[in-house]
Amino acid sequence: MSHKCQSILFAPNGGLLGEMASVSADLAHGYVIPEHSHPEDQLLFASSGVMTLRTKQGVWVVPPLRAVWIPADTPHTVAMSGPVSMRTLYFLPRLCRKFPRKCFVMNVSSLLRELILHACKFKRLNKKASAERRIVEIIVDQLKAVNSIPLQLPHPTDSRAMRVVNALLADPGDQRDLERLCKDCGASKRTIQRVFLEETKMNFGKWRQQLRLLHGLQLMASGEKVTAAALEAGYRSPSAFISMFRKQLGTTPMRYLQL
Repeated sequence: MSHKCQSILFAPNGGLLGEMASVSADLAHGYVIPEHSHPEDQLLFASSGVMTLRTKQGVWVVPPLRAVWIPADTPHTVAMSGPVSMRTLYFLPRLCRKFPRKCFVMNVSSLLRELILHACKFKRLNKKASAERRIVEIIVDQLKAVNSIPLQLPHPTDSRAMRVVNALLADPGDQRDLERLCKDCGASKRTIQRVFLEETKMNFGKWRQQLRLLHGLQLMASGEKVTAAALEAGYRSPSAFISMFRKQLGTTPMRYLQL
């Protein structure tokens, strides 16, 4: 693993001196950035590899050439699947007042990608330098037009539902049905169904489907073949995994990781 950064937690050291700061790092498979937060908004991008962002609110999986938005003061961890070339930008919150105050994964246009890579050549962009200021302004304008991608797994806050969540996060391929999971976790099926719908805006079946999809994506980014990834994620067959992936994201897993 090699990295160029200002602190072990990959955040600007001493805060922003300009309007935007950058950190670049090449990280090995399995590397985890421990939980931290910072007073700046963050755009986290990888030109290769898959990153998994975790907060108390849920999980976001970030494929290569996509990015995730992390609002200021959001405690989070980031785990790497496969070797990751990470590029991240930090913004003064006043620059992004109209941006969502929640995490989301986004598509990154060719222009925005090149702007991110160019901005990462500077540790900090000085608002007094007109050329650097224009880069900041263009990046912010580009971010206003991004499209979000459904690559998040929201978490409920109810402790009973979280017991079910934690059991499945530990083994996404678990084949127990909801009734058995509820019994083993000490909750009623009806209660868990209600809580998932109220707190995650997804019914349990949809939530579990999303978990398996994201886990399969992580496994493939780590080097697993489609068949192994599909079976470990809990699918009955590779074709079932590919079909669900295509339905959700419009293409096959292999193609998606190469885009």
